[in-house]
Amino acid sequence: MTRQQLIENIRSKGSFLCVGLDTDIKKIPEHLRDKEDPIFEFNKAIIDATAAYCVAYKPNTAFYESLGVKGWEALGRTVAYIREKYPDQFIIADAKRGDIGNTSSLYARAFFENLDVDALTVAPYMGFDSVKPFMEYDGKWVILLALTSNPGSHDFQFMTDMTGTRLFEHVLETARKWGGEDKLMFVVGATQGAMFSEVRRVAPDNFLLVPGVGAQGGSLEDVVKWGINRDCGLLVNSSRGIIYASQGEDFAEAAASEARKLRDHMTMLLSVHGIV
Repeated sequence: MTRQQLIENIRSKGSFLCVGLDTDIKKIPEHLRDKEDPIFEFNKAIIDATAAYCVAYKPNTAFYESLGVKGWEALGRTVAYIREKYPDQFIIADAKRGDIGNTSSLYARAFFENLDVDALTVAPYMGFDSVKPFMEYDGKWVILLALTSNPGSHDFQFMTDMTGTRLFEHVLETARKWGGEDKLMFVVGATQGAMFSEVRRVAPDNFLLVPGVGAQGGSLEDVVKWGINRDCGLLVNSSRGIIYASQGEDFAEAAASEARKLRDHMTMLLSVHGIV
């Protein structure tokens, strides 16, 4: 998916919602657990219920890796289902990969060729040679960790050098030399609030993947206030608040209701900023 296609989809749907498919076998409704592939059956129902209200899906691969081969098979079926039935959806594998070059090349092959996702989250700590293999795929995106939403983000990401430049700013500045805004996004946690303005000072045009709205306490209004740009430039993720809105047989309907509420809020905010 190109940058322009993503922007057009945001405008046409009035939404920049990404639904996180963090599917935990211990948390899905009990009536699904006897199915042959309960993870896929849960995901399929969530996707069908929410596709009208979002522009992206983000399975966190840890939830699938924890189940071994069956988990990977469920992830593959999930991605293939989205591709076939909802081809306008942007698919992000939240895997946070990053290693020496030859290893990263194999990770890139696994996710971009075999799984066929649109984007992959990547850790920048090992530098350019660990990121470059992911950026060599036409039409695929790297989403680089920059300023995360977890409490421990301050342990390293706010460390400063002698000029007062913080580590996350170095990540943004350096990575922008590796690739343009047509294939490079950054992860910035919703809990960072006004720090979005600091991110935008360095990376004004890149899309930002924003986890942390909802269960983690991030504010959608603050994210938009400080982080929106002329193209929207945001993909705001919600996982638990949508997919676990109900533990009963009405789980899909409850997910649709929560996704619709977020979409409506987003449409209003996009309208205020003249994007829709």
